Amino acid sequence: MSVGLIALLDDVAFMVRGAAASLDDVAGQAARAGTKAAGVVIDDAAVTPRYVVGFAAERELPIVGKIALGSLRNKLLFLLPGALALSAFAPWAITPLLMLGGAYLCYEGTEKVYEALFPHHAHGHEAEGRGDTGSDQALEDRRVASAIKTDFILSAEIMAITLAALPEGSFWMRAAVLAIVAVGITAGVYGVVALIVKADDAGLALARSQAGPPFGSLIRGLGRGVVNGMPILLKLLAIVGTAAMIWVGGGILMHGLETYGLSAPAHLTHEAAVRTASYVPFAKGLVAWLVTAMASGLIGLAVGGLLIPLTSFVLAPAWQNLSGLWRRDA
Repeated sequence: MSVGLIALLDDVAFMVRGAAASLDDVAGQAARAGTKAAGVVIDDAAVTPRYVVGFAAERELPIVGKIALGSLRNKLLFLLPGALALSAFAPWAITPLLMLGGAYLCYEGTEKVYEALFPHHAHGHEAEGRGDTGSDQALEDRRVASAIKTDFILSAEIMAITLAALPEGSFWMRAAVLAIVAVGITAGVYGVVALIVKADDAGLALARSQAGPPFGSLIRGLGRGVVNGMPILLKLLAIVGTAAMIWVGGGILMHGLETYGLSAPAHLTHEAAVRTASYVPFAKGLVAWLVTAMASGLIGLAVGGLLIPLTSFVLAPAWQNLSGLWRRDA
């Protein structure tokens, strides 16, 4: 009896060790795959705060919460099953879809640069948020819906990048990694967004602190610094987010072309990064990354520059005509 019990406990211990190893493997793959999508994550965090501009302070966190829930729903209910279905039944489609998403990122990023240089050319979906009218609740609903729509595209790119970064494995392993990335990135992005949108309120509270010496003046000075610094931080985030869209999109296109045998851009970029980094031996990794990001950004700007007139004069009018036909038929 005791021998059987010992054998059973040994089997249980073996299963626990195997489960722990599997969980560790899932966590490691999720961390590695999540870092591949870092550029899109940065853009997601940079874009979202603008959707709460103009609302009362007490509505800011509820709005961020609604957007976060919508983002998580999109990832878990739509994008995760879609990614697994692609992986199982049409793995050949992952790279083209990834490149299509990369082209979209290039277009969006370059379009933002174009709008910064020529602000009188209002972009439709950006003007949409500024021209809202109606009740506060209707405005909030429209802003949330617009944010979730934008997030869906960025989330699709995150999930596609994650899927492409995963090694071959079981269905459940890939599903677990995608789910962890979806939940982790959503929590991280919207946690940061919540901190950003409430930082000015926290700074204002610190600036009005009635604390006495020796720390009172320090606390009030810190609060004033936060309040004055937030507009600068938001502008920097917008710039970083735009740059991230362009270099991530360009990098995706470059690696996609390499998959199809057009390896010259990736090869030249790698050679330039290695050669440049060799001149700065104390920061090789950083310099190589900067050169690669710059090359990817140039590709992204070139592709985005081609897509802007194509979208404005061909795709957008065609979509409007199709939408008009559907409305008439309905």
